[in-house]
Amino acid sequence: MAARISVPQNARRGDNIEIRVAIQHPMETGYRTDDNGTAIPKNVINKLVCRYNGVEVFRAEMGSGIAANPYLSFFIVAANSGELRFDWGDDSGATGSERASIIVA
Repeated sequence: MAARISVPQNARRGDNIEIRVAIQHPMETGYRTDDNGTAIPKNVINKLVCRYNGVEVFRAEMGSGIAANPYLSFFIVAANSGELRFDWGDDSGATGSERASIIVA
């Protein structure tokens, strides 16, 4: 699972910064069937966690109501320079992870 992460490269301490995450995933709801009429199993990204310098700052628990290739946007307060780590997983057990750095002055 590939993801596009948008994090400002630089911020001032105390600024609210927008984080944007788009994950490539088909997000099968479990309600569709294939050409033979066989049900396609439910497989959606069910969790996304963002950690800022090791501290969890955002968590999303998703269900079948989320569209394919989910896009999430949230804000955090820029406290220190460091790393943002994004981890996610789907119903089939597949996981993904990305990292981004930010410099706070």
